[in-house]
Amino acid sequence: MQKLCIVIPAYNEERRIGETLKVYSDYFENVVKSGDMDYEILIVINNTSDKTEDVVKLFQKRNANIKYLNFRQGGKGFAVRKGFEDALKRKNDLIGFVDADLATPPKAFNELIKNIRDYDGAIASRWHPSSIIKTRQTLLRKITSKGFNFLVKSILFLNLSDTQCGAKLFTRKAVESIVGDINLTEWAFDVDFLYILKNKGFKVIETPTIWEDKKGSKIDLFFTPMQMFLSILRIRLLSSPFDFIIRAYDKMPLAIKLLNRMLK
Repeated sequence: MQKLCIVIPAYNEERRIGETLKVYSDYFENVVKSGDMDYEILIVINNTSDKTEDVVKLFQKRNANIKYLNFRQGGKGFAVRKGFEDALKRKNDLIGFVDADLATPPKAFNELIKNIRDYDGAIASRWHPSSIIKTRQTLLRKITSKGFNFLVKSILFLNLSDTQCGAKLFTRKAVESIVGDINLTEWAFDVDFLYILKNKGFKVIETPTIWEDKKGSKIDLFFTPMQMFLSILRIRLLSSPFDFIIRAYDKMPLAIKLLNRMLK
């Protein structure tokens, strides 16, 4: 029987995390009854100032398969990495993550499990021809997404159509091999993760998904793409003969690094 760990990063999610935990718990409890898989849900609370932890504790009493970590430091990438590190402490065969807003329903996440087969990773793709997109995306979001994907393909040579969808699953071996090498902890951490996997010879498949845009998104469609672009450049430079540029930058005094947040 395989054991699955679903990491859910949570930053000020007291209004949404309860519904997500309920829906995912109910779904995977039924999966467990089939006898094919056991699971755990690991919430990684980060830099939260609301009552996210209280909500998680409430659901933890109802479902012993729910675990959580709480950090003062923030960032989605930081939370996912810490969640992966913790998941490796237990006998989890498959380790993945999903956003806390329920944009990806558990049925769609379960498709990652079905499709990973002999691959090292399976990622949800909103641009797959068979995907079901319940919320029509704005023209600005489409341009931003397609533009970012063009940069990922042209700068990093990652032949993937959607690196940013918030539902991904990996084998234990893949996570063990690269979790200590992740350089970025902000918006482009997905790309960093996938780029390291590619360079180490791991194979990832894109699968169709069900996706619905949710209210309360914390993404700034102007500032975030700029962060992502600079992060892609950082990833590429770190894996090139010019990595000394980034390493020299990292050693500069904090007062000089005015763009530090945008680069990390």
